[in-house]
Amino acid sequence: MTTDASRAAGLTPATLQQLIKDGHGPRVLDVRTPGEFRTVHIPGSYNVPLDTLREHRAELLAHLDEDVVLVCRSGARAAQAEQALAEAGLPNLRVLDGGMMAWEVAEAPVNRGEARWDMERQVRLVAGSVVLVTGLVGVLVPGVHLIGTAIGAGLTYAALSNSCMMGVLLSKLPYNRGPRIDIRTVIASLRDRS
Repeated sequence: MTTDASRAAGLTPATLQQLIKDGHGPRVLDVRTPGEFRTVHIPGSYNVPLDTLREHRAELLAHLDEDVVLVCRSGARAAQAEQALAEAGLPNLRVLDGGMMAWEVAEAPVNRGEARWDMERQVRLVAGSVVLVTGLVGVLVPGVHLIGTAIGAGLTYAALSNSCMMGVLLSKLPYNRGPRIDIRTVIASLRDRS
C-alpha cells in the first residue's frame, strides 16, 4: 500500500523527460514482464520484473544508491516494487505517474519491439471469455454460471487489493515471459552505468 508521502514522490512524464534531457536522469527500473518490456520501454531503462525485484532486492540495493524511478504499465506494479524496495531500506524511490501509458500519451521517446497484448488486456480477454462461455453454457447446465460469478468476485478482489492473481498466472505463460531475466546481468548493467 502506498502512503501519501510515496505518492508525493511520484514523477510526471514531463519531469522525467526533462531530467533525462538535462543529463540528470535517475535510474529507471521497469518492473513489467520481459514480454511487455520488449514491446515498448523507455530508452535506457532496466527490466527487472516485479517478482525478480522482490526476490533479489537485497542484491539490488548495493547498486541502486541514487535516485530510482519505477515504471510499469499504469503504476500499480511500480507501487508494489516501491514498497518492496523501501522495506529493504532503499531511499530516493519514485514511481512514474501513470506508468508507460502516461509516458506514451506524453509522446515521450520509447524503444519499440514486437507488438504484444499488455497484461491488462490479456486479463480482460480471459476473464470476459470465461464469463461469456459459462453464462451461455449455464443456460443448459445449471450451476455452471457460478464459475463466472467466481471470476467476477476475483476481479473485484483484484481491484480492492490492487493485485491480480489472473495477471500473475498469465505472466507465467511463455508468451509473456520472454527471455528469463538473469539478476547477474541486471546488476552488471547497473554497474556499467556508473
